[in-house]
Order: sequence, then structure tokens, then C-alpha cells
Amino acid sequence: MTPRSILLARAVPPLYWLMLAAAAWILLRGHNEPGGGFIGGLVAVAASAAVAIVLGEAAARRRMPRPPLELAVLGVLLAGLAGLPGALAGQPYLTHLWWGVDLGIAELKLSTVMLFDLGVFCAVWGTLTAYLLALLPEAAKEEGT
Repeated sequence: MTPRSILLARAVPPLYWLMLAAAAWILLRGHNEPGGGFIGGLVAVAASAAVAIVLGEAAARRRMPRPPLELAVLGVLLAGLAGLPGALAGQPYLTHLWWGVDLGIAELKLSTVMLFDLGVFCAVWGTLTAYLLALLPEAAKEEGT
């Protein structure tokens, strides 16, 4: 596929990584502020969409950490696993647990909420990107007529 705009073809690859960094920041920020797995996943989908539209479907697939449907399934599994620690501790399923790891100069706070949010992030990114990539050939057909 030949890009329609050389400027976009040059701008999209670094923009993709910038958007993924923003998605990761939103994912990590989501516990105390608005955002989290869903919004971060949507930003990751937008990054994949930009690459797919400008550079083609194959380029978008190459940049993803896993194929889209695998990523979606992994996300659902991670979100489901996030509920098990609470259940194993005698609490209702999806009761989230928190703990801290002493790093000497600071304490790293961890929780099962992060695992759940990571699962939602992967599920949203994988599912919506798979949908987008399936629609791109249809959009190209419509444009050609």
C-alpha cells in the first residue's frame, strides 16, 4: 500500500509510540484519577488505527504486541484472574486486594485492580483493533466505487 501523504507516513510511526506511552500513562493513572484500562485501551486503538489507515493493515498488525484476537483473549483472562486472589482469601470474587513492597526509599503499592485494568486495556485494544482491521478492506472497496 502506498501512503497518500508522505508527511503522514513520516509522522505516524513516532506518533504511534507517543500515543502508546500516553495510553500506558492513562492505564497507570486510572486508580486514583479518571482513566484506567478502558480509556487507555481506546487510546491504544487510536494509535493502531492511525498506523492502519496511513501505512496499511500489515503495518498495524506488526506493531501490536500480539495478534488482535489473542490480545483480546489475554485481556479477558487477565481480568478474570484478577478476581481469584480475593476469592482465595475468603472474600467474594473480584474483591480487590492491596499490598506494598518496601523498596527502601519508598513503598511500591500493588493491587489486583492493576491486573484487572491491564486485562481491560488488552481486551479493548485487541477487540476494537480486530474490528477496525476487519473493516478497512470494506472501506477501501467503498472508496473505490
